[in-house]
Amino acid sequence: MTEVEKMRSCQLADMSVTELQISFERAKKLLVRMCVLSTYDEEYRTLLEELIPGIPKTSIVCPPFHCDHGDGVKLGEHVFINSNCTFLDGGYITIGAHTLVGPCVQIYTPHHPMDYLERRGAKEYAYPVTIGEDCWIGGGVIICPGVTIGDRCVIGAGSVVTKNIPDDSVAVGNPARIIRKKD
Repeated sequence: MTEVEKMRSCQLADMSVTELQISFERAKKLLVRMCVLSTYDEEYRTLLEELIPGIPKTSIVCPPFHCDHGDGVKLGEHVFINSNCTFLDGGYITIGAHTLVGPCVQIYTPHHPMDYLERRGAKEYAYPVTIGEDCWIGGGVIICPGVTIGDRCVIGAGSVVTKNIPDDSVAVGNPARIIRKKD
């Protein structure tokens, strides 16, 4: 199993290997070029499609945008991602159709070993994050590794989501707590 395959399947992976370093470099070079463009520039869309293969034509990612790889981001139709978002996509980040992501949202999939001696090395885990369809993720939200947010959820601005949120929920706070749920 390659280190990329380990990373994508929640196993301890060595981030220092050449294939992962090439992936990081590729993404960073694309992101730097995209940073000086707007969503209205044709070149921006071409670069975005190179960064995030398979992105639907109806989905928008506003610059500046930051990610580790790009190919770990999977978006549904009509997804809108506002500016200054950071998606650390060692594990897959999947966002369902018609979901709105506010500015400065951070989605993290990396998880470092808890033992400090292990943490000194170049190995880490990556746990996927999944956001359902028709969600609204408010500005400044942080979503931690391994979290699943169900369909039709609203996550209040500035919330830190550390646990799964079921369908049809409104969650706010740090850590995010469900304050309303549709029956």
